[in-house]
Amino acid sequence: MRMLKNDVEKDTRIYSSIPARKVNRLGLEKSPYLLQHAYNPVDWYPWGEEAFEKARKEDKPIFLSIGYSTCYWCHVMEREVFENQAIADMMNLLVVSIKVDREERPDIDQIYMTALQAMTGNGGWPMSIFMTAERKPFFAATFIPPTGQYDNPGFQEILQNIHHVWTNNRSKILVSSEQIRQILRASAAPPMSKTTVTDRVLERGFYEFAKRYDSTYGGFSAAPKFPRPTVLNFLFRYYHRTGSMKALEMALTTLQKMADGGIYDRIGGGFHRYSTDDRWHVPHFEKMLYDQAQLAISYLEAFQITHDQKYALVTRKILGYVQRFLRHPEGGFYSAEDAESAVSPFYPEQKKEGAFYIWKESEIDHALTDEEAKIIKFIFGVEEEGNVQSDPRQEFIGENILFAAHSADKYARRFDGTRENVAAILDLATARLFDERQLRPRPHLDDKILLSWNGLMISAFARAYQVFKDESYLEDAEQASRFLFAKLIDPVTGRLLRRYRDGEAKHEAHLADYAFFIQGLLDLYEASFQIEWLQKAVRLTEDQIGSFYDHDHGGFFDTPGTDPTILIRMKEAYDNAEPSGNAIAILNLLRLSQIIGNVQYHEMALHSIACFSELIEKIPQTLPQLLVAVDVSFTKPVQIVFAGNRKHPLIREMVDEIHSRFLPNKILFFADGAEGQAYLNGFVPFFGNLTTVGGKQMVYICKNYTCELPT
Repeated sequence: MRMLKNDVEKDTRIYSSIPARKVNRLGLEKSPYLLQHAYNPVDWYPWGEEAFEKARKEDKPIFLSIGYSTCYWCHVMEREVFENQAIADMMNLLVVSIKVDREERPDIDQIYMTALQAMTGNGGWPMSIFMTAERKPFFAATFIPPTGQYDNPGFQEILQNIHHVWTNNRSKILVSSEQIRQILRASAAPPMSKTTVTDRVLERGFYEFAKRYDSTYGGFSAAPKFPRPTVLNFLFRYYHRTGSMKALEMALTTLQKMADGGIYDRIGGGFHRYSTDDRWHVPHFEKMLYDQAQLAISYLEAFQITHDQKYALVTRKILGYVQRFLRHPEGGFYSAEDAESAVSPFYPEQKKEGAFYIWKESEIDHALTDEEAKIIKFIFGVEEEGNVQSDPRQEFIGENILFAAHSADKYARRFDGTRENVAAILDLATARLFDERQLRPRPHLDDKILLSWNGLMISAFARAYQVFKDESYLEDAEQASRFLFAKLIDPVTGRLLRRYRDGEAKHEAHLADYAFFIQGLLDLYEASFQIEWLQKAVRLTEDQIGSFYDHDHGGFFDTPGTDPTILIRMKEAYDNAEPSGNAIAILNLLRLSQIIGNVQYHEMALHSIACFSELIEKIPQTLPQLLVAVDVSFTKPVQIVFAGNRKHPLIREMVDEIHSRFLPNKILFFADGAEGQAYLNGFVPFFGNLTTVGGKQMVYICKNYTCELPT
């Protein structure tokens, strides 16, 4: 037991200073979130048949708690509720308690989040569900305080009330739980429709986003404001299709305002999860891998469209942050960093959200020279009394959250300097603040490696290499891909697994895992022209179709349907913090159908779009990545085939010129007369005719495998 305790303390990094306590069942898990609850006095079970059997045998309801390791309010609920001995004793007596990491098990999370939203109209984490042993929910909430507040009952009161009804009026619970199950079943798949999707839906989607657009601060909602990269994906492609300057302006303004705000970490790079205010100033400080991956691509595409270096700089700083702090030494990328951290290395138990990132004016004065401090404070908006004047949570009033208050040009004009000199000093001072900040206790790192999020990050690095030619980006993308194939393949079935941590690979891969990884491999092929990545993408696509595709109605299920503990098999199309697995799977099929000439892939993609046609027509604003797929389905992509030596300067120059432009519907190939061309020729004999002419390097521009004269 002592060895187990030491392992848990080492993994979670948060228990080294507490006295020895009993480790519950979660101490045997690898999930950082579950390990954070390994010392709770609650008799926690991981999700599984053992917990369900106990509930049936003891005739108790189940309390299901879902969260993730970098969730601030999950930490608060743990400290206030699950560490409370009296509440834990009551839970152990009256319910069977299950803890789930939503990032490891998005299939479980999706079902009960749908139930939570159906019952309360809201969603969020921590998620608190009471359900029967048959896994049917009958009560749902998010954060529940230990005692009642503002006429809302606390956890103890809710627990007592549920026990009373369970004991004295069970039929009421059973009726309610069955009603919720029916709602879940109805929402598990899109409504069947014979509606034919036309390109007019793209215009409707654009107008829906235009109605929601904040013309002052960018973004598409009131506070709290979340980055929505999938919306930017659609707007950039709508601009490319129609020439709409309004679509371009909405996307670029949103990206610029985000980069100006406190949601962007201008000292260390990367973006925080969301902003609590409408001007992107006061963030929720956690950093998620999927945000970094998607936003890196959004800023990269903004650079391809505008060639404005400010967008390139943000892309590089995002990727630099990931390389420094989220990269596994062997390849692969960690999941997230927490919002809260210790306020001092001497008091590790005293934690505060944003402690790692916020500044007092005196701290900046201490770390920098007078000239450096003057420039930093002017440009980054530092005030003696703090620059946070309005904070919904009242946690950062009087603190400084660095943001782009003024430009280096403005400082130079006001204080008689040159822009170049001010910019150089600003860079030096920012580096000094980075070093100073590194002396603070870092936020908790969630070091599990998730296949889907890594797929998104591989795309970001591969595409950044295409544009910037930074060899480290290509190396990181390739090394991550090899790591995933080495660590996340089930040795028995040969199927992909979802999560790797501390030597353990676990959980069946879901649709998003396959789709995002396949997309990353295709982007990697177009970056390196190494045929192995295309071969692997095709093989995984066949596996994905076999496990997830609905041959009767189109679209893909989110899970393979092999886990008997899952209440409902869902088929999701909505974009949340990540794009939907269906949207990316459809885009991959459309892309591969053009690469290897597979007509069946194209038909599956169109069948899947038709499956979601009613949703696309009614609420296009909730499906921006699916709108991207619709756009691609109505566009004949340009196939660009290079013939010759891939290292030839002229070939590199042509490839670089293509990658410098925003060409979203292009397909790149390399006909080098070697293994890659032989593989492609096995699908489409057309490739055998594409060769150099008279020893000269050639590029062929084709549509539907019909090419213009070579250039």
